Amino acid sequence: MADADVAVVGAGILGLAVARELSLRSPARRVVVLERECEPGRHQTGHNSGVAHAGIYYPEGSLKARLCLAGVRELAEYCDARGVAFDRCGKVIVALDEDELPGLAELERRGTANRVPGLRRLDADGLREVEPHAAGIAALHSPKTAIVDFPGVARALAGDLRAAGGEILCGAGVDGVAVRAANGSRDGARRIVLRHAGGELAAGFLVSCAGLWSDRLARLGGADPDPRIVPFRGAYLRLVPGKQALVRGLIYPVPDPSLPFLGVHLTRHVGGDVLIGPTALLAPARDAYALRGIRRRDLGETLRWPGTWRLARRFWRTGVTELHHAVSPAALTRAAARYVPALRPGDATYAWAGVRAQALARDGRLVDDFAFSHTERALHVRNAPSPAATAALAIARHVADEAERAI
Repeated sequence: MADADVAVVGAGILGLAVARELSLRSPARRVVVLERECEPGRHQTGHNSGVAHAGIYYPEGSLKARLCLAGVRELAEYCDARGVAFDRCGKVIVALDEDELPGLAELERRGTANRVPGLRRLDADGLREVEPHAAGIAALHSPKTAIVDFPGVARALAGDLRAAGGEILCGAGVDGVAVRAANGSRDGARRIVLRHAGGELAAGFLVSCAGLWSDRLARLGGADPDPRIVPFRGAYLRLVPGKQALVRGLIYPVPDPSLPFLGVHLTRHVGGDVLIGPTALLAPARDAYALRGIRRRDLGETLRWPGTWRLARRFWRTGVTELHHAVSPAALTRAAARYVPALRPGDATYAWAGVRAQALARDGRLVDDFAFSHTERALHVRNAPSPAATAALAIARHVADEAERAI
């Protein structure tokens, strides 16, 4: 049986950032990351919009607000030092009519309270100066909102971890967790033992950053099953060549405050593409990157969770719209054309899809803020939605602090 001081489950951007932070704090500490896939960053880290958020959306004083604001500054510095693409292309959040002005005003209030740099209100003429092809009666402009190569950040973090003496074991999906006395221990010391696809690993402490599988790892460790991870599939379209000039930076709608999703938006990508999306469709598998991807266990857990049906009763109309967008690229393009009227249904083609790990409470409440739970010799990251990638380095410090208090 292999041995470690700290085990981290999950080699996404957050798990790698946590492992790196723990290794840098104590070079003698043996940190081992267990990753179910054949390489790091295969899930949410490699399937997202690539936006580094500035901190506009989050209530003042929330964990999201604090960690996003600290994390995006550190992320920019880290990308600069490691040569990872980070482009402050700017963002506008657009109100199409007077009904959306109160929501825009609330975002302005939050962004101002969170000290988002350079945030300013625009009228219709000001919007067209920033995004000449955009339509709307007012907007918020965040000139420091950026796009970033998150898979590149993950590769850099993995390199830092290995340089600090840490290890990453791929193909090591965890399916068993037990706490037991250490072999030969005379002082009652206990270890957490992780059974994985390649064997077993005993560690003094576990940090679980398992993303789409975070609830399962927490339950294996003895945590409350509430909240449950319910996967949402988000598909993106790509503007065809010749239409990319219609979008200079990032164009977002005023979001529905009752949902933790930001709505259909247009985003420039570090690779040069301009994307439309994402959709937000309840997925039949935790890795449902293809629309037909179904896993019986995943689907069964989602359908048996009481929160799923309470959510469906509350938002069934939204679900019908999202289904239409998911099966019809023309419909999704028309939704984006409300903000860029020059777009036509044939101007975008399918690009790719990601799956969001959304924590859903038993009562049907979509958990919006970061959430953690403790079990014996373990800390579980239960919910780490956007802006978790943006804030990964700051979250890593927060998690490392919590872990070191328990180690």
